[in-house]
Amino acid sequence: MNVQVSRNPFGIRSKLVFMSAFLLVIPWLGYQYILEMEEYLRRGQEQTVLGTAQALATALNERPELFDEGSYEPARRTEDLYVYPIFSALSLTDGSLVDWGEYQRYEVAYDDSAYLRTQLTPSRYYGREDTLSYRTMVGSHNGSLYAYFKVRDDKVVYRSRDSLRVNRSDFLRISMLNREGTDVRHFIVAPHEPEFLYPFSVDENFSNPVHEERISGQWYETDEGYEIELQIPFDMLGSRLGFALFDVDDVDTRAMSTAIATYDTASINDLGSLRLPTPEIDRIVAGMGNSNSRIQVVDRSGRVLLTAGDIQTATGLTLVPPATATPSNPVVAFLQEKILNPVYYQILSKPSNDFFDELYSGVTREGAHIDAALTGEAFTQFRTLSDTQTRLLEAAHPILANGEVLGAVVVDQNMNGLRTFRNQALETLFNTILAVMLVVVLGLFLFASRISTRIRGLRNQAEQIIDESGRVQNTIVPSRNSDEIGDLSRSFASIVERLSQYTSYLENMSSRLSHELRTPVTVVRSSIENLAMNNTDADSAVYVARAEEGISRLNLILTSMSEATRLEQMLQTSEKERIDVSAVVYGCVEGYKLAYPDSKFELQSEPGPQYINGVPEYVAQLLDKLAANAVEFCYPNQPIVFQCRELRDHILVRVSNAGPYLPEAMKDRVFESMVSVRPQEKQKEPHLGIGLHIARLIAEFHGGSIRAENRVDAEGVTIGVVFPKIYR
Repeated sequence: MNVQVSRNPFGIRSKLVFMSAFLLVIPWLGYQYILEMEEYLRRGQEQTVLGTAQALATALNERPELFDEGSYEPARRTEDLYVYPIFSALSLTDGSLVDWGEYQRYEVAYDDSAYLRTQLTPSRYYGREDTLSYRTMVGSHNGSLYAYFKVRDDKVVYRSRDSLRVNRSDFLRISMLNREGTDVRHFIVAPHEPEFLYPFSVDENFSNPVHEERISGQWYETDEGYEIELQIPFDMLGSRLGFALFDVDDVDTRAMSTAIATYDTASINDLGSLRLPTPEIDRIVAGMGNSNSRIQVVDRSGRVLLTAGDIQTATGLTLVPPATATPSNPVVAFLQEKILNPVYYQILSKPSNDFFDELYSGVTREGAHIDAALTGEAFTQFRTLSDTQTRLLEAAHPILANGEVLGAVVVDQNMNGLRTFRNQALETLFNTILAVMLVVVLGLFLFASRISTRIRGLRNQAEQIIDESGRVQNTIVPSRNSDEIGDLSRSFASIVERLSQYTSYLENMSSRLSHELRTPVTVVRSSIENLAMNNTDADSAVYVARAEEGISRLNLILTSMSEATRLEQMLQTSEKERIDVSAVVYGCVEGYKLAYPDSKFELQSEPGPQYINGVPEYVAQLLDKLAANAVEFCYPNQPIVFQCRELRDHILVRVSNAGPYLPEAMKDRVFESMVSVRPQEKQKEPHLGIGLHIARLIAEFHGGSIRAENRVDAEGVTIGVVFPKIYR
């Protein structure tokens, strides 16, 4: 029985590899474990930052004099100017603001949006045309006050060299309270061209210009307008200072169109206070040592009194690169950089120090943590910057004196250090798990390959045991392995050996039976003949005739049983020669017309000889078997058609008859020995199914094949024999 089995693309190897994919749950568990550890580290870092803020606040508690020193005044007004400490010398002759570096993030904008936001009075913002705006910052270094102005001006108008007036062009006015606090002095910067500053001391109405050599700096021209850098010694300054920029756009009239000031020019009292750092607070913060954080001290109004550290580098953790961070093997390094890291960072966020916190860019500090600290409550919070996804940890602790909040200590750290630590741990974990999984999967694949190879070898041996005729030709070599597959191989080998012995017994049984039965059949035949000669009784003659008929049928059966065996022995010693198979078919068909006068025979053959390498007597015997089979199953008055034609490199001989269809299950079995599909009513003579088996033996002897098919044009069966063709 043939069982149709669809080919499964998933073999043992594929299934084992698929099952090994469940190992991916291991890196997922590791990932979850490291995330949980990161959460514990984050909580610990939060407590550390808050502890730092608390320790510094404790050092500043009960010291109100630190918040009321000299020129220090609590900054509650937008006119106030905070002076940031600058820790390196600034160059005023390099033609750019590059030496201000990261201090530029503290600059303050003065433009039309600032006017609307702060509701500046007309005396602070004159004209309100969108032709002038600037950004400024004030710092201190080595006994001098430094400031710069980035001015956006659509048309820069310089002072005419022929004019003695200093307010008929674009200019900067500096207004300051003297050190005695009794008078306000004004200074004008109005250059003829981009050059070193040449300031003038003037009256309030811009008259009586006198050169002031203590103020120095430079005027640069830019694509958007111009920039001004200046230096003012602290011994010139009192407690108040203000700047005002004036814009002139009409070269002919030189009328002032726009002015923007940092203070209300209508009142001298509205000059901004200088917010200078307190040395004592600086000393106390410096005594805290390097906490790898950014520390700021703010007063009750939120003004920053001191800043120590940089938020970009304030990671809170000191990371030591792992030993495996840079593999020495170039192949491993290439895999890590080009393949693994791009995959890892599809799910991991890589921290970046290239970020800017706009909340820290002003002169005051804001935030829920600072608001809570200024109300007397310590507070911590996490905040995420939207542009870089950088997380910041912020803690604030109040500074108290006599139960009153004087200010707050703010300690900030970015979480990049913790995130980098997490990424390093995950990379190490993933690399280790990947290596282990690769070894495990490779081992499983090799193991599955070994198993599947052994099973396929056993299958191939099993398929080669029995040939197309159903005979046992080979055996299975038993395996010496002690596992289940080896046990199965030995079991199959034992089964095949017993099957081979039994098949050999069945194949030789017919010849043995025919040999053993011929002697008793001969004895019975001679006895019946003697009985027939000596007994003349009419009744006995009937029984004797029946006995002789039975002996004849038994003798015919014995002859048929030994015919196939004798033919096989004869085929082994026969010599082949070149014969014209079409002539053999023609002669046989003419003989069948005489041998079977009740049947009709037709021959359809191509003209010319058709040569094969064979024995004509055996070919004729093959045709005799096919003709006898066709005559027996053919419907009355229907022709039996013989065909002989060339088919590429072969010669096809077909015998077709009109009769009952051949059962589908018997198409391949009718050529086996002792197989017959005749109904009982057709068995007038004994048939053992040997005829078509002999036909197959002869066809295989000639290097051909034989096949039976049901006809498609009419009810009937066609048996075709294919012989290899030889050329003349």
